[in-house]
Amino acid sequence: MEVGHFTIRDWSEDDKPREKLMHKGKGILSDAELIAILIGSGSRNESAVDLSKRILASAGGINALAKLSIAQLMKFKGIGEAKAITIIAALELGRRRKTEEIPELTKITSSKKAFQIMQPIIGELMHEEFWVLFLNNSNKVISKAQLSKGGITGTAVDVRLIFKLALENGATGLILCHNHPSGSLLPSEADKQITKKIRDAGNNLDVKILDHLIITESKYYSFVDEGIF
Repeated sequence: MEVGHFTIRDWSEDDKPREKLMHKGKGILSDAELIAILIGSGSRNESAVDLSKRILASAGGINALAKLSIAQLMKFKGIGEAKAITIIAALELGRRRKTEEIPELTKITSSKKAFQIMQPIIGELMHEEFWVLFLNNSNKVISKAQLSKGGITGTAVDVRLIFKLALENGATGLILCHNHPSGSLLPSEADKQITKKIRDAGNNLDVKILDHLIITESKYYSFVDEGIF
């Protein structure tokens, strides 16, 4: 009995490149599996992964593959113009990524440094916004995000969202920041309560709340500097 060739759709979930990337991470995929995701499908007698393996073997690896033209790629059965262009575009992005200068992350060495980052963003607003700086274990800013936007006197904060973003960014420390459009630097009772709530949640997840800044147009209040923490 003749056994037909299995396509990617016939494979188990663990063997499908897209599913492997989603559930196990990009690092586990082979070069052929990554290229298979790009081209999407193979031919009637060859899966996308097998076709990708054949192309890589013939070219002599990823670096050599990146030098092939559209016409050269189209000589492989199962590779049309659209797939060839997709492969070339992806490998060109990889080349540009290697040559792009990686920006230096800003290190937070004091409350003033955090103020200097956030004052241009929220210091002169006429409404209140709550932001978080996400830091790595060297106290360098990985990213920052607006958590909420409210009125003149306050804004609601979703604590769960803070730590969802913290875990997605791999952050080990957070600096909370919000502005007071009134110009007052004194923390309200609500400011103190939300800070404690976030700090307690962080302790359970090993994500440390390093400070909470109240920011106005030209000044700031640091919970740490004022001994609130």
